[in-house]
Amino acid sequence: MIEIAIEKELLGSHGKMPLHVTLSIEDKSFVALSGQSGSGKTTLLRILAGLENARGTIRVDGEEWLNEKYMLAPQQRGIGFVFQDYALFPNMSVIENLLFVRQDKALAQHLLKLIEMDELAQRKPNTLSGGQKQRVSLCRAMMNHPKLLLMDEPLSALDPLMRTKLQHEILTLHKEFETTTIMVSHDPSEIYRLSNRVIVLNQGNVIQDGDAKSVLLKTQGSQKFSFEGELLDIIKVDVIYVAIVSIGQQIVEVVLDESEARELHVGSVVNISTKAFAPVIQTSKR
Repeated sequence: MIEIAIEKELLGSHGKMPLHVTLSIEDKSFVALSGQSGSGKTTLLRILAGLENARGTIRVDGEEWLNEKYMLAPQQRGIGFVFQDYALFPNMSVIENLLFVRQDKALAQHLLKLIEMDELAQRKPNTLSGGQKQRVSLCRAMMNHPKLLLMDEPLSALDPLMRTKLQHEILTLHKEFETTTIMVSHDPSEIYRLSNRVIVLNQGNVIQDGDAKSVLLKTQGSQKFSFEGELLDIIKVDVIYVAIVSIGQQIVEVVLDESEARELHVGSVVNISTKAFAPVIQTSKR
């Protein structure tokens, strides 16, 4: 069990902002940490890793990691950390990067086989693709059988096909090693596939906490679906208007009447939903 009750003053996009998080996280769970940029997600990971200090307490399986008088050193916390930028040693081969953490060749070979990279064990990082580097980074984080695996948007720089493949491999490692995992992500499909709990931060506070379906599903009443995106443009075509909306990695068009077009503003966040199979677009309420 991980028990967190911490506070820290952050400098956000709107000035000073208090990070205030109180959580209990069950062993072996996979938690997705989501929310807008600047809401405190990465800072929370760094506090858990011991890379930043904070006021309050962190207790893991009864062991004090943080209190008013004491802060356990990062190397004594038994954590694995997967960064966005891989952080591999360029002068070492794939397997040497793993063995640098722990001299256990059998474990290193087992991990590489799980992610289908055992044949690339002697390659240097600069000969690998981005997806391959991230797989090595993930294996390296698992070399110490960490109590807690922290991942800060580890797949954000990868193409959709590679992201899906690595999501499967992350889940495979999570289940085999039964490591409590906390991952920062903005990708709804990734969150849904991997996590059994989603915590959403906004301006330093937890605003949602539940399973992926209850947090991500935004349909109401007779709506068949609901997506949030950015309104890029409104174009008049003859007597109708067409809204151009960015949703994830796609651009969609929605037909508007004149009154709807007047109420919307380019650059705003909007919801697109359907009722009786007719698309409806409206300004998002946050």
